[in-house]
Amino acid sequence: MTTGGSPQLIQDTDDETLLVLAGDALQALRRYQSGVAGAVAALVSADGKPDSALVDRHQRQVHGLAWIATHRMALEAAAGWARRLHEVGRFGERERLVLLLAFGEYLAQFQGGIPMSQTEFVRAAELGAADALQALLADTAVAQFLQQGCSAEARARLVALVAEHGLPDESLGDETLDMVRDQFRAFTRERIAPHAHRWHLDDVLIPDEVVAQMAALGTFGVCIDPQFGGLGLGKLAMCVVSEELSRGWIAAGSLGTRTEIAGELIAMAGTPQQKARWLPRLASGEVLPTAAFTEPDIGSDLASLKTRATRTHAGWEIQGAKTWITHASRSDLMTLLVRTEPDNPGYGGLSMLLVEKHRGREGDAFPDEGLDGQEIAVLGYRGMKEYALFFDRLTVPHDALLGGEAGQGFKQLMQTFEGARIQTAARAVGVAWSAFDCGLRYALERRQFGQALLRFPRISDKLAMMVVETVLARELTYAAARNKDSGRRCDIEAGMAKLLAARVAWSNADAALQIHGGNGYALEFGISRILCDARILNIFEGAAEIQAQVVGRGLLRQ
Repeated sequence: MTTGGSPQLIQDTDDETLLVLAGDALQALRRYQSGVAGAVAALVSADGKPDSALVDRHQRQVHGLAWIATHRMALEAAAGWARRLHEVGRFGERERLVLLLAFGEYLAQFQGGIPMSQTEFVRAAELGAADALQALLADTAVAQFLQQGCSAEARARLVALVAEHGLPDESLGDETLDMVRDQFRAFTRERIAPHAHRWHLDDVLIPDEVVAQMAALGTFGVCIDPQFGGLGLGKLAMCVVSEELSRGWIAAGSLGTRTEIAGELIAMAGTPQQKARWLPRLASGEVLPTAAFTEPDIGSDLASLKTRATRTHAGWEIQGAKTWITHASRSDLMTLLVRTEPDNPGYGGLSMLLVEKHRGREGDAFPDEGLDGQEIAVLGYRGMKEYALFFDRLTVPHDALLGGEAGQGFKQLMQTFEGARIQTAARAVGVAWSAFDCGLRYALERRQFGQALLRFPRISDKLAMMVVETVLARELTYAAARNKDSGRRCDIEAGMAKLLAARVAWSNADAALQIHGGNGYALEFGISRILCDARILNIFEGAAEIQAQVVGRGLLRQ
């Protein structure tokens, strides 16, 4: 058990003491997570290691472990953020309140139940970890945060400060990264945000001139090596760019996703000729790629993929169908996952092709012979459009095979998942901030019963926790990006970041629409778009259930 000051004094402690208390609470949480992991491992293990059949049978418990670990890691990331700010004299009242509220609320969720969805909660008893929970609650630091951390006074004060002075500190302690944020925030404010809702309602592509301006800013070359014309800034910079663009509109933040995937695939697995041909054109924005992996009735089960490519004297002949392919018509290059070894029904029979194509034009979205497509009408996430694609003997050259080696497609794709999920988490953070911006603005402007909506506790409570959870999601995402940039494997951290950030984006959008009342349900108000955009984040790049499975299994293997 840790020691600390009186529970009545936690909000009045000096900053250093508060940070020590947070560290003590995190130690208790690590012990709690270890107890949960042991209990779940006992359920799903055979011969000392996780058994696939048992993991599937006890899926709820495995996913519960994933969510518990994700919440603990989010608090770790928030404490790291607070400590860094404290060391440079930037840990002010807003930042302090965020830390108090984060620990107070999430520790209360450890106690009462962590939401995996609106109707599914993780509780210690069903995980066989009731004793571990009691030990957690007996910790002095934990008890202090539970008693006073997430108080009504703290929530109201945070919202008042944010309404007057702006969001808690966003600096990254790196002059280049802070400059990148400022540059993309200004661009988004001027060129994206004022037009996003009209583009959404008209269901049109982001204008070509805006895409060109994004390219000139370096959007598509953030992570590409400078020797190929990129900026070579790494995943943390990519997060900042994606977050700021998505804060204006998720479609703008998502334009770089396909370049992120294609660039990483080619940089890690491409032949020297493929790198020289494609990477400079991807970095400059001359070539816009699309990722074609998902198939009808296949979803995340890529081992069952059916689209095939047969080697002929002319090259690779492609037959099959793909679905949910974003930005397919206006793209110039497809990273296409196909089955090249029909006798190998599993992952080993898959290969990745770099398929060059012509951009669609008015009245002819897919001009290449052997390739056709049909647009999929969607609720949100517009601006690039979704398509079902049909391949009928489309032929590409032999050297389109990524890396020049067949049967490596799934392995190559897996190498991109960390970066793609981190980038998706960053997009979710941007959408979460957008929802908060919209909710705060409406709460300040709208008056009811003689006062601004912001004055009502249930409104300010919503806004306060929107800020707190978005900071948690952001710092967890940044932590995963820092791990990736350092060269460390971070599939678990990337999955956690995507898992939490997607949930926060949706809850923020839902809360912001509630603040709008009936107006939020009207298409003319931007929050209706943000709600539709937020919903996709729990589905693509691995649905929430898939993320929890990946994280849970990864933790059990440690």
